[in-house]
Amino acid sequence: MTLKGQTILITGAARRIGRHLALAVAEAGANVIIHHAHSAQDAEHTAAAVRAHGGQAWTIEADFNDPPQAQRLMEEAAQLAPLYAVINNAAIFEPLSAQQTALSDWQRHLDVNLTAPFLICQAFAAQPYSGPTRRILNILDWRALRPAADHFPYTISKAALAALTHALAVAYAPGILVNGLAMGAILPPADGADKSDILKTIPAGRWAHLDEVSQAALFLLDGPEYITGEILHLAGGRQLI
Repeated sequence: MTLKGQTILITGAARRIGRHLALAVAEAGANVIIHHAHSAQDAEHTAAAVRAHGGQAWTIEADFNDPPQAQRLMEEAAQLAPLYAVINNAAIFEPLSAQQTALSDWQRHLDVNLTAPFLICQAFAAQPYSGPTRRILNILDWRALRPAADHFPYTISKAALAALTHALAVAYAPGILVNGLAMGAILPPADGADKSDILKTIPAGRWAHLDEVSQAALFLLDGPEYITGEILHLAGGRQLI
């Protein structure tokens, strides 16, 4: 295991999946830089939980609706510790059809879900580092590789992030491994909406367990160095139907 003592930056790590990823890598021995946009209190709670596992934790605020703040985030992170890995988890997810999508909606999704991760990856690759082969993990969605009409700007932005994952795997080889984790039904919607009908579209017939998220992420962060440019689906087979 190479995570012990390494520092990992996770965007959108104050709550939900991002918080869980932060705790998973902390349990594996990593230090964590916790990015958030407007959730300072939640970010501090996550940082405290990371420290309870024995690791160091820091919080940095940056609003990716203003993409240059992603560059500032990386500048601040570089002052804290050398980065072994970044997890691009922060995203917005709005239920807009193609015809409902205004230019501002389109641009907002691209800024947060695509441009900010690109700028983070670019800055990460430019940072000096001495240690194990570094990693980039982009959090995707099963929709990214099988686009449909729902959540239109979100789906397009994630499909573009999948393409970025493949392109950067080539561009940054062999010094940095770049992979993606495409998720399906992991957590119920934050707005409390009834999504029980989703299970009808999942061959596995259930929601994912959070420890399965941990296992998949840790595999891509600390697994074989001969894996790059891969997108692993954690979707219970939903992408197949």
